[in-house]
Amino acid sequence: MNAETLRAAVGKRATIRLRDSDGGFRDIVGVLHSETRLINRRGEFIEFELADIAFFRVIPVFNRRDAASGQLHIYDTRTREVQEIASRDGYISIYCCGPTVYRDAHVGNLRSFLLADLISRTLTMTGVDVELIQNITDVGHMADDFEGEDKLLAESKRTKTDPFAIAREFESRFHKDLALLNVRKADRYPRASENMNSMIAAIEKLIESKNAYIGSDGSVYFDATSIESYGAISGNKLAALKPGYRHEHNDESGKHFHADWALWKLAGERTQMIWESPWGPGFPGWHIECSAMSIDFLDSKVDIHVGGIDLRFPHHENERAQSNSLTHSEVVSTWVHGEHLLFEGRKMSKSAGNVVLLSDVQERGLDPLSLRFSFLENRYRSQMDLSWAALDAAHSTLRKWRALMSEWGISTEIKIDQEITDALTNDLDTPRAMQRLRTIEKDSAMGSQDKRAIFLYADQVLGLELNRVPESKPLTPELEQLLNDRVVAREAKEWDRSDSLRTELEARGLEISDGPTGQSWRWK
Repeated sequence: MNAETLRAAVGKRATIRLRDSDGGFRDIVGVLHSETRLINRRGEFIEFELADIAFFRVIPVFNRRDAASGQLHIYDTRTREVQEIASRDGYISIYCCGPTVYRDAHVGNLRSFLLADLISRTLTMTGVDVELIQNITDVGHMADDFEGEDKLLAESKRTKTDPFAIAREFESRFHKDLALLNVRKADRYPRASENMNSMIAAIEKLIESKNAYIGSDGSVYFDATSIESYGAISGNKLAALKPGYRHEHNDESGKHFHADWALWKLAGERTQMIWESPWGPGFPGWHIECSAMSIDFLDSKVDIHVGGIDLRFPHHENERAQSNSLTHSEVVSTWVHGEHLLFEGRKMSKSAGNVVLLSDVQERGLDPLSLRFSFLENRYRSQMDLSWAALDAAHSTLRKWRALMSEWGISTEIKIDQEITDALTNDLDTPRAMQRLRTIEKDSAMGSQDKRAIFLYADQVLGLELNRVPESKPLTPELEQLLNDRVVAREAKEWDRSDSLRTELEARGLEISDGPTGQSWRWK
């Protein structure tokens, strides 16, 4: 990249991809102030060196009708249609429902968290500045936690460990899993326990506006009938909801209406994880934390709200009712939900014994990014059936692509590919983007430098670390002998012996290929 090119773009909005010292990349978006300086949305100056630029693009100013190919379009659960994500002066806010930290996130949870990363990366690729907030629920509440004892407190009792120590441990493990999946860090990870004042203030405001009331049991409840549009996300209408549907505490006798939900529960006999409030010591309901924190941290406007499909009802339905009542506006513009994940044909559950963690993937000797690869080969809003065979295949292809990238050179230049751009901006069609890379890989008419540049372009969003140098380890003398024996067998046209040796070599971790120039191999 030369200084003249950048000098000509001074004063224009641009996106720049910079090489990091550790071999990775980082993206910056803003107005170019000079050939080595950019000012971002927050008014911060970011200095960089010309030699560190891997990719530079001026962000065109489109008329809205001309912008279709350059902007993300994604399915909105509330409107039931794919809609354009229009930025606010080049800025998009995202709120992603985070983990409840009393256990490790399983691969189904991780698929939902990856969705926010893919949306964020795609928006950044198109030149938008993204702010992502992901909450940490460290007060123990989940949709299926209300029958019986709070899960964090139950774990605390079982292990004789402070519940907040448990929460911090699993929060740390959550962040490690995200790093292994190459999920970029959110701008903030606010904890529910550290935003109690915000939740209490929100509850007071809802009581004042008559959207909430103090029940006969002293706890505070949201009045579901105060929201005419309740059910817009899930399609569930209040008149059709039957008493006893399982999504709240089973001791809410103080409610006016069975579909109302708790905003603040009095502690009762509970002695841990309780806070003072105007209504007495207690703890917040599950839904109010996301309303309070999304409004506070994103200034009452969430462009995209992300979560798994299981959160659509009641969590997101109730959150929407609360947030809109607090602001007297539609807080969330677009609701995006990732579909369920099965594992080898069955829903993951403790009782079925098929809960799979990222650590299980690693223990099988698979690259953690083989899980990300498998997710990318499926559309985010289609139910996915993951299997060990699929993960093995993903691991193998990932190693092959990294080996090919090394063969294709060392350039860090990026080349925009319109088909990949169209796939990703068209409702995150990652399977189509992955298929495009497979086509490019096999295209004999395309030069290796162009292949590498397009793979690097796609990897801005795919996040597979395709530029990582493949791990190299020497062959043992025994493996060398088996490879030589197979060459001899093929020369003698002893096909059965050749196939038998291939099977043995592949069982020992090699991947064998036969081509016009003879036998080749690589580590799986």
